[in-house]
Amino acid sequence: MSSTHSPTIEQMAAAIVQAHRARLGDQEHLPPQPTPAVDTSATQASDPIYQAALHACSQLGFIACDAHTLASAWAQQSQRLGAFDATLWPSHAADFGIAAPDAARAFAPCPQQLGLYAVLPDADWVGRMARAGVPTVQLRFKSDDQDAIRAQVHAAVAAVQGTDARLFINDHWQHALEAGVYGIHIGQEDLDALPAPALERIRASGTRLGISTHGYAEMLRAQAVQPSYIALGAVFPTTLKKMATAPQGLARLGAYAQLLHGTPLVAIGGIGIEQFAAVRATGVGSIAVVRALVNAPDPEAAAHELMAALADGAGPASHPTAATP
Repeated sequence: MSSTHSPTIEQMAAAIVQAHRARLGDQEHLPPQPTPAVDTSATQASDPIYQAALHACSQLGFIACDAHTLASAWAQQSQRLGAFDATLWPSHAADFGIAAPDAARAFAPCPQQLGLYAVLPDADWVGRMARAGVPTVQLRFKSDDQDAIRAQVHAAVAAVQGTDARLFINDHWQHALEAGVYGIHIGQEDLDALPAPALERIRASGTRLGISTHGYAEMLRAQAVQPSYIALGAVFPTTLKKMATAPQGLARLGAYAQLLHGTPLVAIGGIGIEQFAAVRATGVGSIAVVRALVNAPDPEAAAHELMAALADGAGPASHPTAATP
């Protein structure tokens, strides 16, 4: 912005919004959110760049915690570069406070490309999709009956024997450790409920850990745990569960992939085969599906079709810079 005077907070905020919308056109605009009244440090409260970015990100539809996270990163980016640039969406890990990996604290690694990731309701489905060649399967069995849960976890472990499938268990970490599974997947609520000794027990066992996220703030929280992979969603509208956040969309997904380059990432939420190429183009290495398999007339045929679609775009993943989230 060329001026002999420093731009105002309102001018900087308008410039961020304008730059964002110019790149996205009419795509993926979300309703504005109220500018949050967040607890800030004295430095942030008096930083016009932070205040401008906070207002702009709220106008762009980011919820309060994500608007604050982005505004903090924008202020840090401007300090690092020595100038404010409305067109430069924050994507530098250090600006978000992401520390260098610590091998002593990291969970066991998994492949950068987990391939097609099938989220399935019971052990029969797990075995069926594993035998169909799906490389990564998750048992998401919902029950309050601990005996039934334990039986399903052990049955899922048995169901993938003799296949190359990597099995993750959703939520039921104690049963999963007992059964010796490949990995465990938890959501943000489960991360809240897990005490530090439980996380350390999972880490020490060599069991992989995946964590669900739904925006910048949750993504940074998950990254601090150094899990084996991070799931990003919901990318598109989904009826499978009530979401507290709006669909992330492809532009935000691309920004997350750029920020977390080097971390295995799984895109999830409302993704059909017609969107596979666009999702892979964001730089995300894996795609999770639920309805595309369990609601298919021929699930095995659907699995082969989805795996072929994913393989078609499985070259070096791109990290788009033309679109901001």
